[in-house]
Amino acid sequence: MLHITHQMTGLDTRAIADIIPERPLATLKETGVSESQVCVTNNIGQAEDALRRGLYLVTEDALLLPQLESLEVLVEATGVTEVGAKVAWNSILNQKHIVMLNVETDVTVGVYLHQMAAKIGCVYTAAMGDEPGVCKTLYDFATNLGFEVICLGKGKNNPIDYYATPDSCREEAERKHMNPKMLAAFKDGTKTMVELAAMSNATGLVPDVPGSHGARVDLPDLNKVLIPQEDGGILSQRGCVEFSVGKVAPGVFVIIATDDPRIMQDMAFYSMGDGPYYTLYRPYHLCSIETPVSIAEAAIYGEATLYSKQIVSEVVAIAKRDLKAGEIVGDIGGPDFFNRIYTFEEAKEAEGIPMGLAASGQVLSDIPQGEMLTADNFAPDTSTLVYKMRQMQDNLTGAA
Repeated sequence: MLHITHQMTGLDTRAIADIIPERPLATLKETGVSESQVCVTNNIGQAEDALRRGLYLVTEDALLLPQLESLEVLVEATGVTEVGAKVAWNSILNQKHIVMLNVETDVTVGVYLHQMAAKIGCVYTAAMGDEPGVCKTLYDFATNLGFEVICLGKGKNNPIDYYATPDSCREEAERKHMNPKMLAAFKDGTKTMVELAAMSNATGLVPDVPGSHGARVDLPDLNKVLIPQEDGGILSQRGCVEFSVGKVAPGVFVIIATDDPRIMQDMAFYSMGDGPYYTLYRPYHLCSIETPVSIAEAAIYGEATLYSKQIVSEVVAIAKRDLKAGEIVGDIGGPDFFNRIYTFEEAKEAEGIPMGLAASGQVLSDIPQGEMLTADNFAPDTSTLVYKMRQMQDNLTGAA
């Protein structure tokens, strides 16, 4: 993202927080920034002075950035729920627009963060480039034209391996220059579940079944399979979020419908098929390369790409191995739990533990592999900010 903003007009990445300062220093150097142009500090006064003098800032303290008057927009990109909550909370309190490349935080406490930002007068938004943001643009296009949205979704480039761990992914991760824990979170389905939940909470669409179908459907057949059962598809209802492990990735799609004969005639003329179901497809999402679009829209227009309007779907933690009473579990992508999307009503009835509250929690009684973490067998870490924010969100929305 720094490389992209470096080549853009009117937008510049001036400050980077990283627990390993050598990483942003190396990135700045790659873009032609000399060492003399960079201030490395955790001191707020020195940091503000450096930015006002036109220097770049590198800090180990992410919570320093929201306090700096010289910065307009912050991007949170750790994927760690607690860190995301802290950075977003502090950004909003300091009236800084906040762009979340951290959908894990959004699906946990995004409703509260959005409402907080709206009251204070800044923008809280997910990022363009992440699949939920790109899907939302397709959804808005379709609904603005009056089409019915049958299914909104994304491609996944491999089947889910629920029991992937950092150790089982290590060789592939090193080959792809990835963090093994992050790759495990992709493989065990967590990332896909989180992305679907973000789409759901922004649009009101729902997962048709827990975990979604995840069928192997190639692009030409999306509007033949991801449609209602009465018309030969697999969906038991209209208005769903889904993913396909067929030849769709890295694209995203929306299946739309109309029963207007003239529109159907025109759609056929435009080579969209005979209907009544049609596929709108974007063959790419460019991840952080597209994030500056959300940054600019927040700063210039005060607009959000995507945010959780309500908790329609919940991502719930499931035991990745046999968990024993007394154990403290790790984080997302670790060896202890994977995550699955449910409707909020299903998750609430089962008293499932939201994914974003599972890290560092304690197992109260043995949980067999594949079983849900619930209020009966698991206790979240109540000392975290994200836990406290979730309590406030539940009270605010009546979900408690």
